[in-house]
Amino acid sequence: MRKLSIAKIVTAVLVTCTLNAVDWPQWGGNDPGRNMFSPAKGLPDRFEPGKMKAGTEEVDLATTKNVKWVAKLGSQSYGNVTISGGKVFVGTNNDSPRDKNHQGDRSILMVFDENTGEFLWQLVVPKLISGKVNDWENLGLLSSPTVEGDRVYIVTSRCEVMCLDVNGLSNGNDGTFKNESQYIAGPGKPKIELGAKDADIIWSYDMMDELGVYPHNASNGSVIIVGDLVYTCTSNGQDWTHSNIPSPLSPSFIALNKQTGELMGEDDAKIGPRIFHGQWSSPSTAKINGKQLLFYGGGDGVCYAFDGAPVKDGDSSFLKKVWWADCNPPEYKTKDGKPIKYPAAEGPSEINATPVFWKNRVYVPTGQDPEHGEGVGILTCLDATKTGDITKTGKIWTYDKIHRSISSVSITPEGLVFICDFSGFIHCLDAETGKAYWVHDMKAHMWGSTLAADNKVYVGDEDGDFTVLAATKEKKVLSEVNLGAPIYSTPVIANGVIYVQSNTHLYSFFDSALAKATKDNPAATKQ
Repeated sequence: MRKLSIAKIVTAVLVTCTLNAVDWPQWGGNDPGRNMFSPAKGLPDRFEPGKMKAGTEEVDLATTKNVKWVAKLGSQSYGNVTISGGKVFVGTNNDSPRDKNHQGDRSILMVFDENTGEFLWQLVVPKLISGKVNDWENLGLLSSPTVEGDRVYIVTSRCEVMCLDVNGLSNGNDGTFKNESQYIAGPGKPKIELGAKDADIIWSYDMMDELGVYPHNASNGSVIIVGDLVYTCTSNGQDWTHSNIPSPLSPSFIALNKQTGELMGEDDAKIGPRIFHGQWSSPSTAKINGKQLLFYGGGDGVCYAFDGAPVKDGDSSFLKKVWWADCNPPEYKTKDGKPIKYPAAEGPSEINATPVFWKNRVYVPTGQDPEHGEGVGILTCLDATKTGDITKTGKIWTYDKIHRSISSVSITPEGLVFICDFSGFIHCLDAETGKAYWVHDMKAHMWGSTLAADNKVYVGDEDGDFTVLAATKEKKVLSEVNLGAPIYSTPVIANGVIYVQSNTHLYSFFDSALAKATKDNPAATKQ
């Protein structure tokens, strides 16, 4: 009997280790549809973040539970974590400088060792001289990095699409970009002496210079790679008057060659003149009816599907619209025969969230810049197999009980949709019908998205509360803990470990009992 019990335990450990041995190399993990779901098993439903060592910002690991390591970030950290090849990538600011040579307001991509949390290297991005109208102070890097092989791709706060070496300068200066010391110092500044813990830039594409785009307050977007192409939002938007679009003819969505950074195509949707405010959505992708489609949330409140293959037209190449759907219902646009002026609480919104693809459907909410406060929103489920204007023909269901949202959905294999809104409510719906099962009030604004895994839902809020709920049709709160600083990010999972960042710290936590069982079984360790 005892031998049978031990065999069952070892088998369970082996199965769990095999399921969990998966990186999270981009926004949305390994799912190009960007569904915030992980198949990982054996995950904890709680952890204790511990206390700071007296007089420091260092967490005392002896006071934690289920915590592997904790790394100090800056003071504002919006760039969601990705994990690949034994490295952890995260966007933050420079309020806790890692290098005395890099002082002041900068955007930072920090890279840590996945096993130990040791700081490996960083990309330091100087601020645009135009100031907060294009590059808001102290926000830091907003993009979630995309890692493929030995390359990492990001959108910087200077509105650049950048390709970096995953090892930084520790293995030499590769690529066509050789002027890192001047770039990091900033235009017109004395060059900075660099070392092995600085970034190695392979190539950089400046969307402001090359495309004439005008980012409003911040550049954001997590790129997606299909074949040899990198697709991204350009962040084109309004100027400081909030009434003028300086570059209405500039593209909103582009494709670049991943090896060289060369522009390969731009969207043909002509979104520019219709932008409400700014554009910060990240694309998702799927193959539909033999075509690779890119799904993009526009600054005009329209969800688009573009053909991923650029088509030559004269001197330019375009990503052609396959379908589009206006996600703002008529009652959000007019009242008593008069237009509702943006950004009125009862009026229309843009799309800031990522359109999530799942089983030939696209799920996308509407929302606005958090500066605009709370207001009405709507979650729309679209038929991704349609073509043309599908505003009336392609909406499978809508859910108008959601408020403005900048969050993306997570969907379980059983068909439960989880979506949080900026007002602080988490909604659990049926993926097929849109039927609501429950709503949970976090009692604080929510910027990040939910993460569903192992029959649980992980999520954080602006008050710093990190909550774990059961991923079931009945609402059940499993645990809640406060991290001591706002959580503007989305939790992610890689290789059996959950990562959640507050504004100031990155926590790596796991089931310590399961990890010990794995360590104590050599057969499991080899998996």
